[in-house]
Formats: sequence, C-alpha cells, structure tokens
Amino acid sequence: MCTYITVKTDIDGSAKAPGGKWFRVTDAAAYFDHPVHAMAEHTLNLDLTDPAGGPGQRIALELTAASAQRVIDAIQEALDAAPAALKE
Repeated sequence: MCTYITVKTDIDGSAKAPGGKWFRVTDAAAYFDHPVHAMAEHTLNLDLTDPAGGPGQRIALELTAASAQRVIDAIQEALDAAPAALKE
C-alpha cells in the first residue's frame, strides 16, 4: 500500500556526495513509502537536495521505521546536549 505521505521543508546545510564532493542542501523531503533500494516493504525516505544544482545534487536515505526513530532520538539527544548559545 502506498501512503503518499510526504513532508517537505527548507533547510540550510551541506551534504557530502560520493567521490567526496560537498554541496549545499536547501530542501528536504521526508516520506514513508516503498523504498527503491532498501530491503524492506516500507521505509522512511529522506531526500536532501539543492534543486538549483540539478537532479544530481541529492542525497537519499531509506531507513526502516525503527532505524528512523533511532536517528530521530539521536538527533534530539545531541541537540539537547548542545549549549543553547551554540544553537542560535
């Protein structure tokens, strides 16, 4: 069953592509649906892109729901531990 659940947001950061090339990322899309490559029925898929750079400016992740939740928890823990002044 396809969910077509997609959430998009603007972001400000960088991503490292295969070959070691860094590029700016300006857009993120998170969606829960069938993966392209991961060996799971459904995954949380995360695309980090710079649309201005064309279709090659993309990093894609396909994570099982449990793995995605662990990443969310790890991100929250790291943000919570960082001094507030550094997050401004």
